[in-house]
This record gives sequence, structure tokens and C-alpha cells, in this order.
Amino acid sequence: MPVAIHSAGESPAVELYFETFGSVTDDPVLLLINGLGSQSINYPQAWCEQFVAEGFGVIRFDNRDTGLSTKLDDQEYSLSDMAADAVAVLDANGIDAAHVMGLSMGGMIAQRMAIGHRDRLLSMTSVMSRTGEPGFGESTDKAIGALLRPPATNRQEYIDGLITSLGIYGSKPEWIDEEAMRERFGEAFDRCFCPGGVARQIHAITSDGSRSEALSQIDLPVLVMHGSRDTLVQPDGGKQTAAVIPNAKFVLIDGMGHDYPEAVWDRWVAEWSEFVGAI
Repeated sequence: MPVAIHSAGESPAVELYFETFGSVTDDPVLLLINGLGSQSINYPQAWCEQFVAEGFGVIRFDNRDTGLSTKLDDQEYSLSDMAADAVAVLDANGIDAAHVMGLSMGGMIAQRMAIGHRDRLLSMTSVMSRTGEPGFGESTDKAIGALLRPPATNRQEYIDGLITSLGIYGSKPEWIDEEAMRERFGEAFDRCFCPGGVARQIHAITSDGSRSEALSQIDLPVLVMHGSRDTLVQPDGGKQTAAVIPNAKFVLIDGMGHDYPEAVWDRWVAEWSEFVGAI
């Protein structure tokens, strides 16, 4: 698949793997940005196709240090560097501006895009994320413990650990298809297992500070979504994000945690499509 080659200031040059669905030349484009350690395949093709059915071209890509994109070894980088990577993906596809949706850390990257690359966004959607303002969207002790457990040493341990984490900060149990999730986690492990990249992304998150003041100055259609059961980034993180951004819309999805099971896709796509359709 094609790659975008990008060099962001002092950050090393990276190659970014991406895939497109629908037409990214004839239809408005939705760029999807992943969360911590998450690969592009975590936006399942069937879900991407639901956005295509609403009339949008869709791009999913691997952030640096994940999937098939460049691994940075011991190089540090920032969320602003990762936002510039996302812009490079748009450049590689010849796209002047797109709707941008980010989940968790991806929401933080989308926020950095809105702050530093306003002209490249048609709208910004921040999901299960926060502004970095202390006291909002903090993790519970149990959730942060699950996130920061020592890296898995093999495939089965990796899968079991993520299943355990879903039980801590995921959606309500009846929405979780454990067999399907085990298969998905196994595919992710086989495609790329890079715990060092996760550590470097955590550093980018924790060193970014609060984006609240900068976000309060943006003039952009913004949708903020959050799950009521999220204990990794608690819902007040989403509420505060929407509160500081002028005219942002906040949607709370009851029963959803820090994940996106198939049971929420229809509601999610409908909420987003209604929002952008009113712009």
C-alpha cells in the first residue's frame, strides 16, 4: 500500500501506511486517527464502509510506531509531530481539507491538528479523549493499572491482557463478543507488536500538557463523543473538552466504555453523519 513520507522539524522522517475506502477524490473525506498503540485495522473495514455508505471517502492509517509505519526506536516525538504526520497522509492523497476523527490519543492528535493546522480540517471529532487539563478525564487506579501492566511476552498473553482490560474499562458486557475480540487482538499482534512504540506514545501524551487554552481559540465545527462506562478516560474529560471549545457538541453514549464494539457502530455513524450534515 502507499505511504506518506514526512519529516517534521527535528522529528525523524517516517513512512506512514494508509488505506482508503470509497472515493477520496470525489467525496468529502473522513480521516480516522488511532489511539495509543492502536493500528489502522482497529477501525474495521465493515465500520469504515458504513461511513462510505453515508457519502464519504475514508482513510485509516498507522500512526508512527504502530502497524506497518516507521518505528522510531529511542527517538522521542510529540503529539504535534503526530498531527503533522496526519497532515502528511492528507497531502499524500491530494486532500486540501478533511473531516478528522480521533479516538483516545487519536482525539488528542486531532485536537493538535485543529490547533496547528486549522485550514486542513472541515470538522474535528474527538472521542473518548481529553484536553490534558489536570483533573478532567483522569483514569481510575484499576484502569491505569491495566493500561500500564508490563508488556506481554507472547501472543496469548497479549490477547488475554486486552480481554482483561476490556472487562475493566470496556463497554457493557452484553456488547462484547469475546471470541471476535480475541480474533481481532490476535490479528493485531501478528501484524505488529511494538511495546517500545507504546512507551514512546505515552511520553508524547504526558509531555503535551494542557491544550485547553489553545482549544478555546479555535473556530471549527467540533463533535465530542464519550462513553458513560469509560474508566480509562473518564467522561468528564469529554465534557470538559466540549466545554472549552466554542460551540462544540457533546454526545454521551450510554453503555459504551473505552472501546468501540460493533453494537455502537450504527449509533456512532448516525450521530457523526447528522453532525457533519448540519455544517
